[in-house]
Amino acid sequence: MKIVVWDGSGLVLYWKRLEGSAFKWPPVVDGVMRMNSAQLAALLAGMDWTRMHAPRIPQPKALA
Repeated sequence: MKIVVWDGSGLVLYWKRLEGSAFKWPPVVDGVMRMNSAQLAALLAGMDWTRMHAPRIPQPKALA
């Protein structure tokens, strides 16, 4: 797998090859495949990225 990504300062090439396994790709919606950084890290590690979820952090309460 090779992925070229613009990171704001230049192009980054991600390259990964799995031995005897396959990547599980996210769906393409309107021609775009979207993933957060945790999901991409899991995909590149050969893990099931669908099990990666961002933790919910509660909003801080305003001091009265």
